[in-house]
Amino acid sequence: MAMDIDFSEYKLRCQLQGHEDDVRGICVCDNVGIATSSRDRTIRFWSLEQSNSTGFTSSKILLGHTSFVGPLAWVSPNEQFPEGGLISGGMDTLVLVWNLATGEKVQTLKGHKMQVTGVTLDGSDVVSASVDCTIRRWKGEHEIEVWEAHKAPIQAVRALPSGELITGSSDSTIKLWKGSKCTQTFTGHTDTVRGLAIMPDLGILSASHDGSIRLWALTGEVLLEMVGHTAIVYSVDAHKSGLVASGSEDGSAKIWKDGVCVQSIDHPGCVWDVKFLENGDIVTACSDGVARVWTVHQDRTAESHELEAYASLLSQYKGSRKRVGGLKLEELPGLEALQAPGTKDGQTIVVREGDNGVAYAWNGKEQKWDKIGEVIDGPDDGIKRPVHDGVQYDFVFDVDIGDGEPIRKLPYNRSDNAYDTADKWLLRENLPLSYRQQVVEFILQNSGQKDFILDSSFRDPYTGANAYVPGQSSMPATSSRPTFKHIPKKGMLVFDAAQFDGILKKISEFNNSLLSDPDQQSLSINDAETSRLGAIAKILKDTSHYHTSKFSHDDISLLLKLLKSWPVSMMFPVIDVLRMVILHPDGSDVLKIDENDIFMELIKKVTSSPLAPNLLTSIRAVVNLFKNSGYHLWLQKHRVEIFDAFASCYSSPNKNVQVSYSTLVLNYAVLLIDKKDEEGQAHVLSAALEIAEGETSEVDAKYRALVAIGSLMLEGLVKKIALDFEVGSVAKVAKASKDSKVAEVAADIENLVKQS
Repeated sequence: MAMDIDFSEYKLRCQLQGHEDDVRGICVCDNVGIATSSRDRTIRFWSLEQSNSTGFTSSKILLGHTSFVGPLAWVSPNEQFPEGGLISGGMDTLVLVWNLATGEKVQTLKGHKMQVTGVTLDGSDVVSASVDCTIRRWKGEHEIEVWEAHKAPIQAVRALPSGELITGSSDSTIKLWKGSKCTQTFTGHTDTVRGLAIMPDLGILSASHDGSIRLWALTGEVLLEMVGHTAIVYSVDAHKSGLVASGSEDGSAKIWKDGVCVQSIDHPGCVWDVKFLENGDIVTACSDGVARVWTVHQDRTAESHELEAYASLLSQYKGSRKRVGGLKLEELPGLEALQAPGTKDGQTIVVREGDNGVAYAWNGKEQKWDKIGEVIDGPDDGIKRPVHDGVQYDFVFDVDIGDGEPIRKLPYNRSDNAYDTADKWLLRENLPLSYRQQVVEFILQNSGQKDFILDSSFRDPYTGANAYVPGQSSMPATSSRPTFKHIPKKGMLVFDAAQFDGILKKISEFNNSLLSDPDQQSLSINDAETSRLGAIAKILKDTSHYHTSKFSHDDISLLLKLLKSWPVSMMFPVIDVLRMVILHPDGSDVLKIDENDIFMELIKKVTSSPLAPNLLTSIRAVVNLFKNSGYHLWLQKHRVEIFDAFASCYSSPNKNVQVSYSTLVLNYAVLLIDKKDEEGQAHVLSAALEIAEGETSEVDAKYRALVAIGSLMLEGLVKKIALDFEVGSVAKVAKASKDSKVAEVAADIENLVKQS
């Protein structure tokens, strides 16, 4: 069912220009103005222009931090601060409190050992978070409480209206605090939680390095997952209208409504922060040193010449970043190059057409250039350059900084200054600058520059200290041997997010429908059974007690009864409950699929009269079986039947069904590689190629199919079969994809073909 979304597009309102380096943070100061923080060590306060209601002017510059400034918080006007105040945190480990009336710092809060990553006001107390893993509470200039909130760097802290605190960390979790006691841990993100926001009356929003945004209930349940960014998501914010905005390293701010991305606003650089003004306008902080305000109101939109200038700036930026055949797009010749004849038949050239590189071949017989088509990598120069966030580099290193932290990607070109690369990378990853010398050594050693001289005279531009040379490295050097970014796939994917309130509501709605139909009344469930379904949902919601909670025999009997007796059109919410029961440790014991084989019965039932909601929930239920090794033999045994049943799903008009089916294919690839099942691997390879070649295949579905193909070729037993299937030509087409992940894994497959 299509979702109707009433939405007006955001357009540029004005640009706040003045910072000399990346704008890192934004603080909306009620209706008084906007504050921005920057890597240039300053905070700027912007007031609404009196003569021009659409613009802002820089009315104050706050100087006091000795390193780059990050998080900001607003102090509403009070007796101490008649015009309001600001709280700021910096790389210099300090928390500063500012009086906006004078522009002077009035308090310096010292205590953190590393960069301050979050500040918030809790009542009259200042609360701060840091890379040093601690939360500190301050009353005036006095530290009144400190505790280690996570075992990894804390990246964000917010005070809730209830008086509780929430924190996000590099350990991939969010924690809810009552005082210094953790009352709830939210798990689900697969990488650093970088940004947090409050969604009025609903819960908490989180932005993560895993590329997703999640909306959580305070109970820890995931209500929505928003996926669309192609790189780290640094920030997220919500408006009372229900809109959500996010900022990412992929150079875009995205606007979301009801979990759907309704607009993507391109920027000439990384979007570090994003905030809503009360009137619904949006402020973004960009790495090009400019903060921008966006509006949906025609009377506040910038003049046409400003809009054209911004469009031109964007075009130049994209051109400068895009590479074709190892060259920057802007370095390619224009169409005028086609005026000169070729030197030999078949000669190829790549020329710039707009934002693309297009290949032409010289036709000696007809003495003209024939268009071949758009290229991503251009003429093959024999060198495979790794890609990071859509840009080619000489190296993309995997860096393990230890302490349970996730592996970080460090891109580097031989022509770059290693010290400059290290600085920028540490700042981007929110890591201590004391790692600088280790990172430089790591870059130079792993890029083959063995005869390097370390710069012992270096003075840290942020702390003024000499270069830090550690006694022993805490950053193990990883091998610089070529590795593939996306293959082989390890581990199984699952669908672990569920909206239980919506599921129960739909079951109740269907049950009422049965009750009102005299012919189907006998199929309905009574109040006690309805309560039992609520109890099952409660067990499934409480993930923190999965190790101790259990299902009763009656719980499972009720689910099986509904799956066997309810009309096919009403089955999907019940299947959704089953999907989540499978992920519960007790689920595999009580379901006993080998005894009654409910799954094959279920699959045959839903595919005999296929409805998208049934296909979606049943494929996802089967996908979740892969998480438990106890189901692996059953999955291997019924492979042919399962694929036959869901075969048509690869071309479903429902994109979610496509992605779910491709996830099934990918999990089967991982399982059958482990089982060394050559016949099964060949079957899965064929299914994956069908998706990869499909013209209507959704991007995520195509990506997962290509990962399955690459994994089977790299670690499976079907490389020769893949070559017979001409997998190279499939990869060549996929490599032209505008989606960077699809293009990267396709390039990996092409390399495997060449190696053969």
